[in-house]
Amino acid sequence: MVAEVIYGKQLAENLREEMKQEITTLHEKGVHPKLVVVIIGEDPASKSYVKGKQRASEKVGMDSDLIELPEDTSEQDLLDLISRLNQDDTVHGILVQLPVPDHISDQKIIEAIDPSKDVDGFHPENVGRMLTGQDTFFPCTPYGIMVMLERAAIDVEGKHAVIVGRSNLVGKPVGQLLLNKNATVTHCHSRTKDLKSHTKQADILIVAAGRPGLVTGEHVKEGAVVIDVGVNRVDGKLTGDVDFESAQEVASHITPVPKGVGPMTITMLLHNTIKAAKRIHRV
Repeated sequence: MVAEVIYGKQLAENLREEMKQEITTLHEKGVHPKLVVVIIGEDPASKSYVKGKQRASEKVGMDSDLIELPEDTSEQDLLDLISRLNQDDTVHGILVQLPVPDHISDQKIIEAIDPSKDVDGFHPENVGRMLTGQDTFFPCTPYGIMVMLERAAIDVEGKHAVIVGRSNLVGKPVGQLLLNKNATVTHCHSRTKDLKSHTKQADILIVAAGRPGLVTGEHVKEGAVVIDVGVNRVDGKLTGDVDFESAQEVASHITPVPKGVGPMTITMLLHNTIKAAKRIHRV
């Protein structure tokens, strides 16, 4: 068996084409979805990611602003900026690029964003809605994974999903979204004993641990779906948390790194911003 490769890059391009048409229709109704991204400091990875968000916004016809702040920006100045953006009726989505410098509290910043403009899906109010199965803004990477599974015609209901990783950004929320779709979910993490005994039981294996090559073909049950969320730089090359070559020999479907989950994250951010604009303007 050689797994079918699920290319998020191609799917993302298709979805963005659909969004482009939707934004054109919204413009005709006088609604102009707008995303504002705030970045603090000079982290190269964050700056690269933010530029990608801007390019994607422009390509679908979405208004977007980038606010770049120096590393020594105070927490209060950042909170004041968020307050102004919350009150600006032309702004529909607010995203503060994480991580922020150490002297600023991630949680305080996340909680300061108006939940109706929280297109990252990190505000406790939106997390609570997700936990209780309500419609809300879902975190972009987990949401992107769910859309990938859906578009690949992979039914998660009744399946055993094993998540390797328990971050608030990916591991926990993707487990909850799978649970909401009636999967049976197991979470593994750095303290899990005998990881392989758990991963070998997975119908759907999602690896988001930030450790290159952690999962190999030996960890994968025959015919399982393998979603690799890891993005690691090894010897100058991007690589995932899954050893692609060995896992591909066992899995039924697998995502590559790059061109896998990554492009879906920005795509779902655009989706959430359009959704926010439609809610705010009631269209």
